[in-house]
Amino acid sequence: MHKSRLGGFIIDCKTDDLESAAAFWSAALGYPQKTSNDPIDANYKLLQTPDHEVHIEVQQVDHDSRVHLDIETDNIEAEVARLEKLGATIVKKVRTWCVMQAPTGQRFCVVSAARPDFEKNANRWG
Repeated sequence: MHKSRLGGFIIDCKTDDLESAAAFWSAALGYPQKTSNDPIDANYKLLQTPDHEVHIEVQQVDHDSRVHLDIETDNIEAEVARLEKLGATIVKKVRTWCVMQAPTGQRFCVVSAARPDFEKNANRWG
């Protein structure tokens, strides 16, 4: 058995000015930016959402701007297999997560669970 649920929304921005993009989305959504000094976050600006809400990130990308969602899980391999059975395909594996594509063409990521209420509120599979 494993668990998963909607984890968050990532606002992919094809821009050379991630600071301005993050400032816009922070103001538009009413969430302050979180500060991160971790080099792994260099292409991301995190917005501070309440623990019970989905996370929101602004990401600098090379592809066209779009919004994608993350599915958070306690078992990435099992969740990817479940989604493949539903018709999704693996696009690529990146560090600790997997980029997938729905049968309808949308891209999304399967990531490790991060929100504190995950165990209590996630869907149970298998």
